[in-house]
Amino acid sequence: MDAAQASFVSKARTAFSSAAAKAERVFTDLKSQREEEQPTRNQNYSKGWRTAHIRKKQEWQNKLNNLRIGRRKEVQDQDKVEDSTMAIPFYDANLYILKAKQEQEAKESDVGYLVETLNAVDVNSIPRASIVKQLAVAIKAGKGAKTMKDFVAPSGNSSPVKEKGGLSLSAVKSLVLGEQEDKLGFDSGDEKKLASLINSLFNVDGNFLIRMIVSDLGSPSNRVSFTKDLHAAPPDSFVVKLAEVIGSFTTPTRMALFWCKVVNELRRFWNEEKRIPCIPLDENPDLKSCLLHQWLQVINCCLDRRARCIAASEALDAAMSQASSANEESDNSEEMGSPVSLLFAKNSTGELVLRLGAHHQVENLIMLETGEPVYAPVTQDGPLLTEDLIKETEELVLRTGSMGAGCSQLLSDMQAFKAANPGCTLEDFVRWHSPPDWTENDTSSGDDSSPPRGQLSIRMRKAGNLWRELWETAKPLPAVKQTPLFDEDLAVEGILNSLEDIPAAELFEQLFVSLVALGFVMVEPVISTNDDLSKLFFECKDYVVAICEGGACTDKLDDLCQVYETVEAMLLRPERVLRTMKQTENSLSGGNGTKQRFKRLSFIFRGKEGNQKRVPSETEQKSFEPAPAVFWSF
Repeated sequence: MDAAQASFVSKARTAFSSAAAKAERVFTDLKSQREEEQPTRNQNYSKGWRTAHIRKKQEWQNKLNNLRIGRRKEVQDQDKVEDSTMAIPFYDANLYILKAKQEQEAKESDVGYLVETLNAVDVNSIPRASIVKQLAVAIKAGKGAKTMKDFVAPSGNSSPVKEKGGLSLSAVKSLVLGEQEDKLGFDSGDEKKLASLINSLFNVDGNFLIRMIVSDLGSPSNRVSFTKDLHAAPPDSFVVKLAEVIGSFTTPTRMALFWCKVVNELRRFWNEEKRIPCIPLDENPDLKSCLLHQWLQVINCCLDRRARCIAASEALDAAMSQASSANEESDNSEEMGSPVSLLFAKNSTGELVLRLGAHHQVENLIMLETGEPVYAPVTQDGPLLTEDLIKETEELVLRTGSMGAGCSQLLSDMQAFKAANPGCTLEDFVRWHSPPDWTENDTSSGDDSSPPRGQLSIRMRKAGNLWRELWETAKPLPAVKQTPLFDEDLAVEGILNSLEDIPAAELFEQLFVSLVALGFVMVEPVISTNDDLSKLFFECKDYVVAICEGGACTDKLDDLCQVYETVEAMLLRPERVLRTMKQTENSLSGGNGTKQRFKRLSFIFRGKEGNQKRVPSETEQKSFEPAPAVFWSF
């Protein structure tokens, strides 16, 4: 080390001495040239012309600067040549890898390349770990924003240094690499490409990001349970596709801008009565899925309800038109099963009254007073309650003790029942709506034509019973003519506004968890035949469930990303995973149970971080291809 320092000092002295000698020679030449031109300068000075003198002085200064720069380069080049045996192996490997990574990052930041990549996704592949990592970066970056709008346009009071200070190294790296793009967002030339991406995402009949999810396992319910345990969206849902698209963008701001375009498209779909693809039409919200999926379920369900309401209104108009023409027919048409008997019913006075809003005849049930068959009415659908609305309703009931929503539904059913069954009584309604509240008497006559006799339950016979009070106030009115119990337009408008104002971290977390769940669901059937890999897989699976159920998802993002990398490696590089497992088992011995499994997983993940810092070998340099970091670890 001392010899190297002495050599460096000697070189520096030689360089300074050489530069000083050259400078001295230059000054000598300049001085002699100045003396030779002195008479001419005096003449010019007397005439007031000094441009040549200024030009020459500037040239001298430039010449001196060039000499200094040239000598400095010469010394640096000489040092590089003398130390070339040490410099080449160190710099070439890192510069090669850095250049390849920069080229890959530049390619991935291009919207056109992103669209091509997403359209060419293999149906048997799982989402790349880099996409999952990018969503994790967005979660951390979005913690300082209250809404997605604030995330796109942060307030002036926020400090970029403060916001980046709490991020991990990977998050800061992604933010720094995309800082310029993060400020500018998308270019004007990207609009057509983004429109194409939106169209692919919302194409009902397309095959965009379709995954082959095996469903013929011995226990497919376990995979469904895993998705619900994580509170994620179903693997084949619109939310999962959206998560993969948003995670493919290189900066959080681009993610947020694309999300705004998605919300605008959702609003357009609702206004044009188009359903959202990969979301059920007529299912109530799945409370075991993420809130984003529940909201989209409500939008599609409202579309279906709106269509059914229009169809019911048209059917009612057609029935009334048919009834007016049936009145002109002969009395022979009043036989059981004829069109007239289906449209009309006799009331207590024997008068034929039109049934309104009847859906179908109830088997083995006739009205007590008139003996007419009971028809189930078309009733109003109840409110669509998502997870957040249920919490609000529970808080309202606990705070006020009000049960108004339940009473409104019961009153609506009574009105629809009266319209479909003229001459009915409360007992008829209870027998149809709440059979346990009706007790039939024993009959020995065996006459099936007479209505059965019985009595209401004790709670129904009590004075001031709510059901009896509502029955007395209910008017015969079909469901389509009633005041809606659930306003679809108002509900969807509230959801769309919530989507616009959703907190950034909350949105990205739901997308992150849903994408992780898809990867696990797809990998499980593939590695189920390998006992060693399946053992590690289920340990990873239990680890993820423990973190998500414990509410520590946002605090363990790095660990979850590393778990996902491990699962991805099981699918793509199983031999390397097995080799790492053997090394880990030799390093850790003793202990058992869940705690020991998590400890072993943690050891693997921390070991991976250390392995990523090593310098690649010469063979790896030659065969280097841009790929997730996990391939360097196993």
